Amino acid sequence: MGIDETRERDRGESTRRSFLGRTACLTLGAAAALAPGTALVARAEPEASAKPETPAKPTSDAIAPVKPKAPPKPRPLPFKLSLAEWSLHKALFDKRIDPLDFAVVANGLGFDAVEYVNQFFPDKAKSKDYLAEMKRRAAGEGVWSVLIMIDREGALGDPDKTKRTATVDNHKKWVEAAAYLGCHAIRVNAHSEGAYEEQIKFVAEGLRALTEYAEPHGINVIVENHGGLSSDGAWLTRVMTTVGHPRCGTLPDFGNFRIDDKTEYDRYKGVRQLMPFAKAVSAKSYDFDGQGNETKIDYRKMLEIVTEAGYHGYVGVEYEGKRLDEYDGIRKTKRLLERVRKTLIET
Repeated sequence: MGIDETRERDRGESTRRSFLGRTACLTLGAAAALAPGTALVARAEPEASAKPETPAKPTSDAIAPVKPKAPPKPRPLPFKLSLAEWSLHKALFDKRIDPLDFAVVANGLGFDAVEYVNQFFPDKAKSKDYLAEMKRRAAGEGVWSVLIMIDREGALGDPDKTKRTATVDNHKKWVEAAAYLGCHAIRVNAHSEGAYEEQIKFVAEGLRALTEYAEPHGINVIVENHGGLSSDGAWLTRVMTTVGHPRCGTLPDFGNFRIDDKTEYDRYKGVRQLMPFAKAVSAKSYDFDGQGNETKIDYRKMLEIVTEAGYHGYVGVEYEGKRLDEYDGIRKTKRLLERVRKTLIET
């Protein structure tokens, strides 16, 4: 290669290097202009064969996410509370309370359900206006009508068939009244006369006839232990099995186990025998000690018998004492029932 060729080559190489240098400066200057104050950092480019990582799919052995547990549901109440109208019988008979205001009084005492007694409105069973007002006031207080206790309408077990039939007819108007008020039952008495077995037959016949009338009305016919052989738990159990109707049952009362002046049936045994047929329960009370316990009846024992039978309906407060004011007696009975109920829930 000659001198001129060598010079020409060197001049071309110099020109190429100069061009590349100016190009680099221009590129750096543009980057600086786009990001003023930012240092230029060299960055390695990924290889062409590299692929972005993707999360692995869960396998069948993967642990599922743990869902938060729902809070435990509160245990249902073993039983509900209602107020029996008989608890206020002194005030009602003395006209200090209007029977139409019974639901108002009950609500004021903390009850949301009531049990009527027909003795306080004996001539109103067929009065639609009266019953409508009673129903309206109960609804206005948010109070349920549970049942009507029926007295003084004859003996359902009368040995005379004509009289027995008439007694059944006398009760029919109360079946209709109970249905209108939204009750689930009427409480009746199982009074009769004669030998032990005969009374079972007579009472069962009267109860069966009345229950068959009550069935299409959606009303139960329930018998309370209320003196005579009805206070004998074994006898009343026999009556129930003889009637053999699903709408005929019992209303075990914690008291009322005196058969006659000389004989009193064991109250705990009696309630235990009657509970398999129970469609209502009456918590009778008479008086209380300093700790708020009933002086004649072991409420814890009684309510264990009630709940162990699988009963979860209403237990009616029926204060019948003489020492305390009726309102005070009702409050003490209610507090005792609530206290025992709380222990039953916790154990």
